[in-house]
Amino acid sequence: MPDWTTLLEVGGPLTALGGGAAYTRARHPGVYWSTVGMPISTARLLGSYGSVMDACGLTVQPSRLRALAVKATTRREVRPVPPRRGIIRPTSTGLRLRLRLARGQEPADVAASAERLRHAWGVHAVYVRDVKPGVVELRLVGFDVLRNVRMPRKASGGLLKVPVALREDATAFVRDYRAIPHQLTLGATLSGKSMYLRHLVTGLARQPVALVGIDCKRGVELAPFASRLSALATDPEQAAELLPTLVKEMEDRYDLIKTRQDIAPGTRDEEITSDIWGLPEHERPVPVVLFVDEVAELFLIATKKDEERRDEMVTQLIRLAQLGRAAGIYLEVCGQRFGAELGKGATMLRAQLTGRVCHRVNDEASAKMALGDIAPEAVVAACAIAPERPGLAVAGDTSGGWSRIRTPFLSLADAAEVCRESAHLVPDLPALEPFRPTVPLAPSDGAVPLLKPVPVAE
Repeated sequence: MPDWTTLLEVGGPLTALGGGAAYTRARHPGVYWSTVGMPISTARLLGSYGSVMDACGLTVQPSRLRALAVKATTRREVRPVPPRRGIIRPTSTGLRLRLRLARGQEPADVAASAERLRHAWGVHAVYVRDVKPGVVELRLVGFDVLRNVRMPRKASGGLLKVPVALREDATAFVRDYRAIPHQLTLGATLSGKSMYLRHLVTGLARQPVALVGIDCKRGVELAPFASRLSALATDPEQAAELLPTLVKEMEDRYDLIKTRQDIAPGTRDEEITSDIWGLPEHERPVPVVLFVDEVAELFLIATKKDEERRDEMVTQLIRLAQLGRAAGIYLEVCGQRFGAELGKGATMLRAQLTGRVCHRVNDEASAKMALGDIAPEAVVAACAIAPERPGLAVAGDTSGGWSRIRTPFLSLADAAEVCRESAHLVPDLPALEPFRPTVPLAPSDGAVPLLKPVPVAE
């Protein structure tokens, strides 16, 4: 008969250990991965690499020379050869390793087997990245990194580069205005669109950049950042005065570039430029980022006499989107919906917005507005975003690539504090001075700062 006392004495600690592991996996997946998941997955990978590659169809017949060498030295059967595996590098969220592809293979072959590799090695996801011809990198993610977002410590930044969210492959999603000058961000109420905007503003607030805002919801989204803004319009009337000023600023910058292009004999090639980044640093105008929150408010009209003003504003936005990049003027357009039903010029403006970020939306048509013309398969992913995951979005661009991202939490008070601390970085732009918002009153008891009315240009 079994000794029940001994079984209970042994089973008690094992049960407690198993319960502790289950709790850690649910509440602290990063700790669980580092202590339990990573060793198990590494052992699986090392022990089954050859057989898994063979089952996934990622092996090829060996070269004739290798086959002859195997037959001459051993009596073993000549087997297909898998891609050569590099060193396994552990990370805080998974594993990384490089594969040297066999003859006749391409990265798409490995990417097509990513789901099989995930199940075979017991990880959350497997992503494939093309490193160079013949070499790919496998990024194994051990757990759902988008459930509790923690940005990488070494997220790449720089001028006009803002690490704003985390990708599903545990890398940082960096908003690079030099690479993607204009972007459209859509999302329903409480989808996390405002959180995304806060990270952009606070990331740019610490840089030598002019920030301009158009917030036709009476400034409720952008007014807390007024201490760092060079200009702010809080209704369509103010926006109708601000946009022509920005267009005039863009034209003046083109005149400056044109002056520098008056090529004289002996001018060096590196001094010839077609945008502001080729100008000498002491002559280069400061970059300008224009945030347009709830863009539909600029398109909607209540009376027939507002139609002319609407058409002028839309035309100016389109001009900024078409020509602003070379002048160092970038657009960040946000809204809940953005399509042809807004009126004349909406589709033309959307076509100029290279980057697309789609948070949870209320209908499939809204997701198609953001992603349907650049990555149709991303529309399904955007429609599957759950309401209980605010900040989750699908990011894509006109190259057709897309990925899921999630923005970490940032309170409005903390974002406003960053802008107050960076108020001394507001650049001197005389043309925008009439639109400069007043400095907010000092907050008390953690309240969001109140603002005086924004002055309107005469």
